Amino acid sequence: MTGGMEIVVALVFSAAVLFGADRLLLWLESRGHVNWRRKGRRQLSDEPTARLDSMLSDHTRR
Repeated sequence: MTGGMEIVVALVFSAAVLFGADRLLLWLESRGHVNWRRKGRRQLSDEPTARLDSMLSDHTRR
């Protein structure tokens, strides 16, 4: 093979691997294992305080 052909094959292979990984992550997201593209990213700074607030309000209601 020529040098240019090897680059084309490498690019096609890389694109196929990335596409496969994307489909795998979307499948895992549909089963609830990961957040990838469809559900959006949560703000990490908001998450712990929201969880703590809900735990505290649950205990005060009992």
